[in-house]
Amino acid sequence: MKLLLIILTVLQSLLATLEQKTLVSDFTMTYTQSPIANSQPMTYTGDLAMHGKQFKLSMFAMDAAYDGNTLYMYSEDTEEVTLSTPAEEELLQTNPFLYAQALLPVCQYAEKQVGNKTQMTLTPNDQSAGIAKFVLRVETATLLPTNVEIHETNGKLTTLRLNNAHYTDETPSFTIEKEGAFINDLR
Repeated sequence: MKLLLIILTVLQSLLATLEQKTLVSDFTMTYTQSPIANSQPMTYTGDLAMHGKQFKLSMFAMDAAYDGNTLYMYSEDTEEVTLSTPAEEELLQTNPFLYAQALLPVCQYAEKQVGNKTQMTLTPNDQSAGIAKFVLRVETATLLPTNVEIHETNGKLTTLRLNNAHYTDETPSFTIEKEGAFINDLR
């Protein structure tokens, strides 16, 4: 029981900090189809800002932002901004910290100290959704997330490594406005 309280305290402290401050970072995301098939991982870089459920990220020739109500997706290739009202599931797939929070009630928990980081492992009781394990590493003293791993039951692995992460009291705009872009409003 003490272990569960520690995990909840670290994760809840992280989520509380994200409600009060904005997390800003550049990132590297690696996606591996199957380690058994020796497939080459696909690696992408980008940057993000998160504040509570709100986020803004840039990756490829695409920008995405969520202001708490509307999801904005901008494609540089088509010069189009698409506006939609996302389902809760879409938001959980986009924000790994909200996803961890949603997993808490339906998981087995493990945590350990690895140097100056707390590593939390959440293993869903029911893996029919396809997630075998969710691993989150957080700098214990600063509550800065450094790494997220999502292990799928089919062997796929998505790793998000946050680089130069820091908190700021400034809250950026979580919308996307591009002059001259076509607006596709699906709300």
